Amino acid sequence: MDFFDKFKIWVVLICSISQLGYGFYLPGSYPHKYVVGDPLSVKVNSLTSIDTEIPYSYYSLPFCQPPEGVKDSRENLGELLMGDRIENSPYKFKMYTNETEIFLCQTKPLSSDEYKLLTNRIDEIYQVNLILDNLPAIRYIKRDSYYVRWTGYPIGIKVEDVYYVFNHLKFTVLVHKYEETNVASVMGTGDAAEMIPSVKKSGPDVPGYMVVGFEVTPCSVRHNPESLKNLKETYTKYPSKIACEDNMVTMAIKENEPVAFTYEILGMAIVTIMFAALGFMSPASRGTLVTGMLIFYMVLGVLAGYVAVRMWRTIFCGDHRGWVSVSWQVACFFPGIAFLVLFTLNFLLWGSQSTGAIPFFLFVILILLWFCISVPLTFVGGYFGAKAPHIEYPVRTNQIPREIPPQKYPSWLLVLGAGTLPFGTLFIELFFIMSSIWMGRVYYVFGFLFVVLILLVVVCAEVSLVLTYMHLCVEDWKWWWKSFFASGSVALYIFLYSINYLVFDLKSLSGPVSATLYMGYSFLMVLTIMLATGTVGFLSSFWFVHYLFSSVKLD
Repeated sequence: MDFFDKFKIWVVLICSISQLGYGFYLPGSYPHKYVVGDPLSVKVNSLTSIDTEIPYSYYSLPFCQPPEGVKDSRENLGELLMGDRIENSPYKFKMYTNETEIFLCQTKPLSSDEYKLLTNRIDEIYQVNLILDNLPAIRYIKRDSYYVRWTGYPIGIKVEDVYYVFNHLKFTVLVHKYEETNVASVMGTGDAAEMIPSVKKSGPDVPGYMVVGFEVTPCSVRHNPESLKNLKETYTKYPSKIACEDNMVTMAIKENEPVAFTYEILGMAIVTIMFAALGFMSPASRGTLVTGMLIFYMVLGVLAGYVAVRMWRTIFCGDHRGWVSVSWQVACFFPGIAFLVLFTLNFLLWGSQSTGAIPFFLFVILILLWFCISVPLTFVGGYFGAKAPHIEYPVRTNQIPREIPPQKYPSWLLVLGAGTLPFGTLFIELFFIMSSIWMGRVYYVFGFLFVVLILLVVVCAEVSLVLTYMHLCVEDWKWWWKSFFASGSVALYIFLYSINYLVFDLKSLSGPVSATLYMGYSFLMVLTIMLATGTVGFLSSFWFVHYLFSSVKLD
């Protein structure tokens, strides 16, 4: 059997396997197929605010609860660390089915504490985060001639010292039909409606749909008290049409008065969906980014231990004694600082009764992962690093250190100035990343971010090489820490930018707790960046010095 025969067999095999699946499938996503009339359940995540950055449970406010009771969803490690608390909600739909003016519930008269809590959350700009089939609810706001996209919707609004709550929701669900390539239907508001199938088919040939988008429009509507008297059960049809206007609020909240909640999945329309690029992480896998980072960090402990011990042996001319101490320091330095910062910040979140507080059992899990997986893997890498041959110096070194002549400029000034170049490659992208983290904006240009990351690594290496060469030219042979901080000093400028972002872009951030959380997480971020960029600078300078003196020896 020649090469072309084998190639044909592989092509036929791949084509056969591809016929078993659906053509419309995004790598990393987990699409669910629904048929007409299948139930769609909406879930709620923690209430979040760009004003405080402290999340709270959705049911900490007097909202309608599902008839079957509140149930927690199973969160993974990444979701718990991010402060996500996903629970079921009373909002329910049916696939490809019109439903309008649905009565949800009427709360009890608001007590003084409930009224105060609700108005405080409105003042702090808290918003509700809904999830349908692992997709977040998106809200569009018109600004002049363009639309701004936000995740979730605000609890309410304050107008002339009167508080209004958004108690009526208009949902729009975008669905993709499997049999039609790149064509999706919209289950949402609209006057021009398609004919909706009334008979639910069964069997393998029944058309299936996948949810590909979820939009919400909140409204503040004051319901007729007479109409509410006869509505006792959840999901009852509201007796009259509900007028929902985006620019009008009418449901003012007051003490000792109840609040009625309603919602409506109305007309149908046809839209075309063009998928230009794929993201790294699917929204169907919530929290997998953080979980994946933790797993990669633990696995890379082998590489960290190996490189650290081998470099240590190289610096000390092949002496392998003490590799256990080096491995232990590598395994505990950064995780120890991160654990201390998170534990301190967690006390503030516990005191605020926030869902962002890491549960105690999760701290136990993190400690077990640290000492039972990460530390042993680092020691394994250190063991192989101690057994591997150290890197030989290309020239013989003097036993007596040579005196460094006086320098015209302080070396620390050059080191600090070198960090401006790597910072210049990413400071524009840094704004969008910070806005995504702290202001709830959607970040999706991961391809461009990858290019920026490559440029950052290249610039860090070049800056460190140039600075090392400049020091060697003036007979300053102590280049190692300077090469590390030359590229690592970019973290200083990122930290200064974080302070600038706090003062000018997050100026609405309220309270010392929120500011402390912001500065604590920013410190942890810049520490990570300093260690990463500093390592790039040191290793590239080490290679450069080794190559430089190897050439001198050959000459």
